[in-house]
Amino acid sequence: MTKLLITRPLPDIVVAAARAAFDITVRDSNAPLSQAELVAALTDYDAVLPTLGDAFAADVFPAAPRCKILANFGVGYNHIDTGAARSAGIAVTNTPGAVTDATADIAMTLMLMTCRRAGEGERMVRAGEWAGWHPTQLLGMHVSGKTLGVIGMGRIGKAIAKRAQAGFGMKIVFYNRSAVADPGVEGTQLASLTQVMQAADVVVLAVPATPQTHHLIDAAALAALGPDSYLINIARGDVVDEAALIAALQQGQIAGAGLDVYEFEPKVPEALIAMQNVTLLPHLGTSAQEVREGMGMMAVDNLIAFFDGKPVPNPV
Repeated sequence: MTKLLITRPLPDIVVAAARAAFDITVRDSNAPLSQAELVAALTDYDAVLPTLGDAFAADVFPAAPRCKILANFGVGYNHIDTGAARSAGIAVTNTPGAVTDATADIAMTLMLMTCRRAGEGERMVRAGEWAGWHPTQLLGMHVSGKTLGVIGMGRIGKAIAKRAQAGFGMKIVFYNRSAVADPGVEGTQLASLTQVMQAADVVVLAVPATPQTHHLIDAAALAALGPDSYLINIARGDVVDEAALIAALQQGQIAGAGLDVYEFEPKVPEALIAMQNVTLLPHLGTSAQEVREGMGMMAVDNLIAFFDGKPVPNPV
């Protein structure tokens, strides 16, 4: 029977579905695989169901691996060197459709928490520092009717834009490396990242993590955003130059930031933690029971199709 390694504990329904089709081993730790575990996974198993943090870099692929497929749990696969996998004869799949709405919801959560200073308010109440309502307390930015800049108009970017426009009447401008024929909303594609940063009251990042998007948001991009605007990141941490972001916040170059991901995750810089105008979430993008179940079932479907000799539903 095909041997499958599941690298983290997954929802029960997913484990049951995998067990029905494969001889499974479920690792009982949520820590990323070590270097030795990565090599063993490719050497001792026919398939691996990994996720974020399991760094399948080029140097862990043996010359003749037993493993034939990495069925990634998640849409982002920047932790897998897909070129090295391909050279080793290993297929890679992901779970794109299941994550779209949940991730878009977290983008809106961060936008509202940051612009309306809800995180600050909650900390004030919990600390026993709230003395009661008054007219000038925690005045934030009213997002309705403002301009949202979306960087990356794929599935998730479109879902965010739809929520922002339908729910809050926001104007939409966006930057995408290729032309977008149907953004799904009334919006304007601008020619450059800088133009979007300059035009927007709030910018949300929804690009995949690739070598081309590494530090896409650097000091120059943040300077273009301006002192009354906010940055929201639900993409991957290294899309933003975190040191440049800290500097921009400390110098008042931008009004605030809402972050669900971090450049050196799970490390969060003390400088960000200390700032009241920054909302910090622990990578909650897809953290809903039915979403995580959907992601897992999609990964299992990819595995079943692969070993049945059929086209996988979600190839990378």
